[in-house]
Amino acid sequence: MAGLKAAPVWAVVAGGVAAALHVGKLPPALPALEQGLGLGLVAAGFLLSLVQAAGMALGLLAGLAADGLGLRRCMLIGLGLLTLAGAAGAVAAPAIDPVAWLLGCRVLEGVGFLLAVMPAPGLIRRLAPPGMEKRALGLWGAYMPGGVALGLLLGPWLIGAMGWQPWWWAVAALSALAAALIVLTVPADPAQPAKAAEPGAWRARLGATLGAAGPWSAALAFGLYSAQWMSVIGFLPTIYVQAGLAAGATAALTALAAALNMVGNVMAGRLLQAGWPPLRLLCLGFGCMVLGSAAAFAQWQGSGLPPALRYLAVCLFSMGGGAVPATLFMLSVRVAPGPQTVSTTVGLMQQISSLGQFAAPPVVGWIAQRAGGWQWTWVFTLACSALGVLAALRLRRAAEGAA
Repeated sequence: MAGLKAAPVWAVVAGGVAAALHVGKLPPALPALEQGLGLGLVAAGFLLSLVQAAGMALGLLAGLAADGLGLRRCMLIGLGLLTLAGAAGAVAAPAIDPVAWLLGCRVLEGVGFLLAVMPAPGLIRRLAPPGMEKRALGLWGAYMPGGVALGLLLGPWLIGAMGWQPWWWAVAALSALAAALIVLTVPADPAQPAKAAEPGAWRARLGATLGAAGPWSAALAFGLYSAQWMSVIGFLPTIYVQAGLAAGATAALTALAAALNMVGNVMAGRLLQAGWPPLRLLCLGFGCMVLGSAAAFAQWQGSGLPPALRYLAVCLFSMGGGAVPATLFMLSVRVAPGPQTVSTTVGLMQQISSLGQFAAPPVVGWIAQRAGGWQWTWVFTLACSALGVLAALRLRRAAEGAA
């Protein structure tokens, strides 16, 4: 997907990656923050997932705002808020209570993240060249692993050289750059009918979305995917540090595992464009997550697979799982009750996804603390994937009904 016609789509994806980088900037800093602040695994899990608190509370409302205010305008507001909150977090050190200041900024970053990513699928559908919608939405599905991979790769290097505050400043600057790129390449929102901004119109979009089975099934499947992916990838630097790996090796291995999720997203978009059934891709994605996590973490008679095979299993977990978000973003456009509810549907998906990402890392951290290691992590991912397949079956029926 190349050429000037696709440039606005690439700009939107770049904005999503910049927003996701605010999520991905924290995992490589966890070892330093744990050492400096004395955080345990459970507390670190809450710090990792705190940015999702805004998504839990406001995801659906952010989707409504995107549908009502204009997709491009909403994304620019979100990137602007991410820039301001990220820059404010960088000055936490001289604050009276730096921990509370940093946590508050993380909540604001969560709001900005929502406003930046909610309108993107609808915006991409509007901007994609004819016949390339599914591939473009598959590309958008890679925004989260792209941002996380960049954070895991670049974060340890900059944090080790200059400290975590310059890393926060750099991520804020990238958000500002992404906003400028959207201003330059993405056409302005079309004029909205006056009635679209009326309170009754907002209530109608909300009622239509909440009353349809498709958005709920897509949201549940997305939440079950996100919960396990963020838990495994988010704690991967900590797992490798505890295993005695050097910081550079930890960063590279974790970044590669996260980046492979992008490969899964892009390949799923191509397969959807080629006519693969969405249910097949969803089952394939959840199945790879089960097999990969079991091979990576399970132990038999006190030992597991050799380290190299366990890492390859993590890569399978991440890459195979990439088929899930790409497929769900494509289906969100299809199962939304109408064209004016696409962002609202994505908002519901993000709200349930944020709930999973908020609750899952502390649960996985608690399991690791109780077990004295990570050997039972695969049981958690197995439960999530099994429920995800059930949600996918319901989603297929909803998509067939919408068609």
